[in-house]
Amino acid sequence: MSAKPKPRTLAPKPAAPAAPLLADVRELILTAQQGLSRMMNATLTLLYWGIGHRIRVDVLKESRAEYGEEIVQTLSAQLEREFGRGFSRRNLFNMVAFAAAFPDREIVQTLSAQLSWSHFTAIVPLDDALKRDFYAEMCRVENWSYRTLRDKIGSMLYERTAISKKPDKLIKQELAALRSEDKLTPDLVFRDPYILDFLGLKDTYAEKDVEAAILREVESFILELGLGFAFLERQKRKAQVFASRPACVTLRA
Repeated sequence: MSAKPKPRTLAPKPAAPAAPLLADVRELILTAQQGLSRMMNATLTLLYWGIGHRIRVDVLKESRAEYGEEIVQTLSAQLEREFGRGFSRRNLFNMVAFAAAFPDREIVQTLSAQLSWSHFTAIVPLDDALKRDFYAEMCRVENWSYRTLRDKIGSMLYERTAISKKPDKLIKQELAALRSEDKLTPDLVFRDPYILDFLGLKDTYAEKDVEAAILREVESFILELGLGFAFLERQKRKAQVFASRPACVTLRA
């Protein structure tokens, strides 16, 4: 009598990872990928700046002499054979223009944490140093994409802000504050300088000055309406900036 075959037992299925565990591990992987991408971008940007600076200072002597262009052409051919098309003659001169537009390596290093090489290729052709600094710093603080940056430049954002109408010295001061403290002044926010002229604000001022000026103009307007109106409450500050209680206007009987 033959023995009955033993029933086959199926191997237990591996337990599915708990949802929180999967989410946490995915987040770790994605964060690492993003960090690696930022690091590579910053490294490449500084590399391109270094190449441009070296060519500009040591080869072109800060001018585009004919002999310098011949040297760049030869250098490009040699680099392309070894490292590929990223070092074409055109790209090398883009790197030279980059180093000329942003001569301070420390500033470039700070910007490269947020701005890609594509960002810089959009900013470098701008014909004014203050305009370049404005778009670079706003791009860094606001974390604009390349497409958003192109749109902002195309819509002439700088020309439409109040800061563009100020003396160069004051523009440099506000951009320096933005660079060191991430401090957005009203001139960097207001898109129409006529608003600030209406409020009577000139040169440099604090946020509280803007707030006070707006309330002053509202109060003046209400008083012009005559005795039938009363300005009951001026302002009550709260913890957040500009989180003030609006003025109340009532009609007297």
